[in-house]
Amino acid sequence: MGFIDNISSDWLAMIIIVCIIIGAIISSRTIRWLINKASVTASEKQKIDSTKLKFFKNAVSLIVWFVAFVAIISLIPQLKALAITLFAGAGIFLAILGFAAQQAFSNIISGIFIVIFKPFRVGDQIKIGSFDDGIVEDITLRHTVINNFENKRVIIPNSIVSSETVVNDSITDLKICRWIEIGISYDSDLELATAIIQEESVKHQICIDVRTKKEIDDGDPQVIVRVMSFGDFSVNLRASVWMKNPEFGRKMHSDINTAIKKRFDLEGIEIPFPYRTIVFKKDL
Repeated sequence: MGFIDNISSDWLAMIIIVCIIIGAIISSRTIRWLINKASVTASEKQKIDSTKLKFFKNAVSLIVWFVAFVAIISLIPQLKALAITLFAGAGIFLAILGFAAQQAFSNIISGIFIVIFKPFRVGDQIKIGSFDDGIVEDITLRHTVINNFENKRVIIPNSIVSSETVVNDSITDLKICRWIEIGISYDSDLELATAIIQEESVKHQICIDVRTKKEIDDGDPQVIVRVMSFGDFSVNLRASVWMKNPEFGRKMHSDINTAIKKRFDLEGIEIPFPYRTIVFKKDL
């Protein structure tokens, strides 16, 4: 009978654990659904910050699963006894656990600071340190998810995000300036090349005019082209082209480069490249 009782108690413990886990899953999803529904209703009256909303939902899920974990330990006698035994003389254990959880707590605190101080938000186009630039897709308690322009998710721990330099193309003002850099040969007509770059840049539908009224009255060009340096083979030019948002920056850059190359070919402006002369010597 003792053996049967032990089996029954083990099965009862398993049933309790399964029920708690199922309850946690249902509770977590239900609460997230209610938050989403409430946010949609609130959005009709006022703008809701999607970054805070996502972070709040992740935090709620963590709390639900923490409560489920504590419930499993407290309701199962075997686990409760084991937990009491461990924590009774757990000075070293707690030190090891604290050391192991140090990085996790650092990520959580960093995530909270990101949500509070808003160096970036969900939907912003950013670049973090040496990582690929992309669109912020999610900010969790542990990490930030960036969808780069190859549709790959770059998952960066929040503690690393906090210690790196963040370049945000979307914060405060969406207008950005893209540099179109190109070299022409020393024999080419510099003024003609400058005019072609300006004309082809202004033609692009995404290009915008950010000149002040005074600058327009003074006759300043919409696209400024400067001579940046004199290379071994080329005179290096840089055009500053403005657009209203960074979303299509890469496409605009490619389109203008293509248009300039075609115009240069038609107008006889040479884009130089190094020549290499190979001399073969034969024994006389």
